[in-house]
Amino acid sequence: MDQVTVSPKYQVVIPAKVRRSLGIRPGQKVQVIQYEGRIELIPLVPLKKAKGFLRGIDTKVKRERDRV
Repeated sequence: MDQVTVSPKYQVVIPAKVRRSLGIRPGQKVQVIQYEGRIELIPLVPLKKAKGFLRGIDTKVKRERDRV
């Protein structure tokens, strides 16, 4: 598990191994979420890149009557 240090300006450096595995690039935005006493950084994907990622999903899920 990697550790980082918070700078005097409250900045952290995402370790290179993590950046490479998630494909994070300089200037890319990440969403910051505080959840149950921890901080989560979620890389944001441009809409153009996300287009079609649900192609082929099964939409025949049984729904409740008030949700149809």
